[in-house]
Amino acid sequence: MTDRTAIAKAAAAGLRDFSVRVGQTPVIIGFDGFVDSIIDVVDKRIDTETYEPVHTIADFGGRISAAAGRSSNIELVTKIEKLGGNGPIMANAMARAGFDVTYIGPLGEGVIHPVFNGFAKIAKVHSIADPAHTDALEFDDGKLMLGKHASLRHVNQDTIDSHLGRAKYVELIRRTRFLGMVNWTMLTQLNTIWEALIDDVLPQMDNDRYVFIDLADPGKRTHNDLAEAMELTKKLNTESKAVVGFNLSEAAQVAGVLGVPVPEGDAAQKAAIEQIAVDLRNALEVHCVCVHPREGAAAAIELEDGVIETALFKGPFVAKPKLSTGAGDNFNAGFCLGLLAGLPIDQCLCTGTATSGFYVRNAHSPTLDELAGFCDALPEPE
Repeated sequence: MTDRTAIAKAAAAGLRDFSVRVGQTPVIIGFDGFVDSIIDVVDKRIDTETYEPVHTIADFGGRISAAAGRSSNIELVTKIEKLGGNGPIMANAMARAGFDVTYIGPLGEGVIHPVFNGFAKIAKVHSIADPAHTDALEFDDGKLMLGKHASLRHVNQDTIDSHLGRAKYVELIRRTRFLGMVNWTMLTQLNTIWEALIDDVLPQMDNDRYVFIDLADPGKRTHNDLAEAMELTKKLNTESKAVVGFNLSEAAQVAGVLGVPVPEGDAAQKAAIEQIAVDLRNALEVHCVCVHPREGAAAAIELEDGVIETALFKGPFVAKPKLSTGAGDNFNAGFCLGLLAGLPIDQCLCTGTATSGFYVRNAHSPTLDELAGFCDALPEPE
């Protein structure tokens, strides 16, 4: 039995032990919300029902470049319309696993948008605005997310207070062990929510709860914006156990802001993800940092005795996923599931990569039993 197999089987056993407690573990997640259209770009139309899609982003880019100075007709085929946003996808995955989930975000003003109806049946939802919209153009080598974000400008602390009331909001957080706040990049007023937590909400309660942060591709935000967000993340850690998740690109961008050296090039960075996680955790002074490229994940976490423990885990990468949009959010759900279950950090990386691996193979998030079974027979990476 390899170390990877042993870790996966131990994680499966830990998940089954946690199954008796998961329903009594309240979590809160916010604060975005999208209607996602999963789209193919048509290369060749065969007949009314069949077509050959454009397979790579480079091929699509070439077609667009070739249209300069003339015109081009590009056909888009919507395969799925589904709930979207980093928060709803992560929250849906945690609800599927059996957590008592409360979601706060823009899911529909007055009436919940139909794509969130199924989610609202397994989670307690509090909508504060209309959802944004994303057209996700999927290719074999990645995806292009074309977003319409106007409604997200309304997501701030004042809007939360006007819809829920500050007292109810504080009480919801008081009873939870986990608060997930994702998509800082698109939520341009998310800092107002973080500042209220730091200055007012969290000081009213004990600090034995996880606060999870995922920036979600901060490349379009300014250097100063990102630096300010990282300072607020440090402050959140004084009132909670702050956990920050990065994909490889996000880790490199934050490292640049913090003055943390990282290797040049994608391959070199992937080879160094464990050290990158350590260096970012030290620079941010938070409880835990996780870095997760598609092939696996690494993390550095501060234990109760102050020792920094690190781990690296090779995930069940699949070359041709059935659905890739939302894979990172499912990783976050699975990783945080491991933390809340009290698993060691290497097993948390396993539950994170396994949740993502199950999702991209099946186009839906696993139940806790399904995830434990998937870990028991964790596929080798392709």
